[in-house]
Amino acid sequence: MNNKITIAIDGFSSTGKSTVAKQLAKHLGYVYVDTGAMYRAVAYYAMSHGFIDENGFDKVSLIEHLENVNISFKFNDALGFAEVYLNGVNVEKKIRTLEVSKFVSTVAAVSEVRHKLVEQQQQMGKDKGVVMDGRDIGTVVFPDAELKLFMTASAETRAQRRYKELVVRGDEVVYNEVLKNVQERDYIDTHREDSPLVKADDAIEVDNSNLTLEEQFSVILELVNKTLNK
Repeated sequence: MNNKITIAIDGFSSTGKSTVAKQLAKHLGYVYVDTGAMYRAVAYYAMSHGFIDENGFDKVSLIEHLENVNISFKFNDALGFAEVYLNGVNVEKKIRTLEVSKFVSTVAAVSEVRHKLVEQQQQMGKDKGVVMDGRDIGTVVFPDAELKLFMTASAETRAQRRYKELVVRGDEVVYNEVLKNVQERDYIDTHREDSPLVKADDAIEVDNSNLTLEEQFSVILELVNKTLNK
């Protein structure tokens, strides 16, 4: 397995992209990059600075402050994955809330935000041996990736997963609110002008509505091995 490849995993929110990407990276000894976390970090920054809330979005101020946004990943041995740091501060837990989820797709639709983060993502994957998940990895970030996957599942299945995840974390959430958030994010992600969420022509679709995590990993690992053996 000396021939390292780039694995691009795209798909809707809460399709388990990050889970399988982490599994693959660990199994292959590759670098894992959670691009969704990068957009969440920018959304969290915008919220913390009063640029976005229920009453509106001051897009101009966010764009003006983008040069002050520094996102990095630091591997946590105890957890077995890299956590997200915003300007040197660990924000891994803070960016995973439903509040951040409400604004992340709006912030991610800003071209200047996408341009800044795509540049960083391309830099992170320039030496291959990377598993990256997000919304535009196979179409924009790495259009030449050797393996492109597109993850999908019904909105209800995804909302149920996200709801369980948040409840386990101790967040007080209502299922219908989570479902509404999933549907709204789907709409914004697929309708934005800049790099909308679409399946790349050469991506392999994986519908995991009825797959366990083990079954999903097995299906995807087979696709990886086929690609590596080409």
